[in-house]
Amino acid sequence: MDEKNFDYINVVPFIDIMLVLLTIVLTASTFIASGGIPLDLPKASAARQEVLKTETIEVGGDGSVWFNSRPTSVERLRACLGPLDRATPILIRADRAVALQAFVDVLDMVKRQGFKRVSLQTEDRT
Repeated sequence: MDEKNFDYINVVPFIDIMLVLLTIVLTASTFIASGGIPLDLPKASAARQEVLKTETIEVGGDGSVWFNSRPTSVERLRACLGPLDRATPILIRADRAVALQAFVDVLDMVKRQGFKRVSLQTEDRT
């Protein structure tokens, strides 16, 4: 028995696969373009909640403390945070050269005041 060499490649299975992939891409793209599946969301009767402003605490490389871009000290920071609602988000930004103890003093004071929504801002290394 002599085997016959193939003179061509059968591309029909490849075309079938490509058509299926094209159908999937086109179907998915319609959901992306329209913003998802259209829904008629229910309405709530509750009053709108007040959006709380984020307060910012910055710790400079020399240990200086700033509250909402105004210079202060750790002791005066306690007085500044006193009248705020405890649900207010607090953002702490610290210079990378700051002594760890200065940062920990500020963070500890904020936590002892009872604030639960405390975050630390960092920078991506990309």
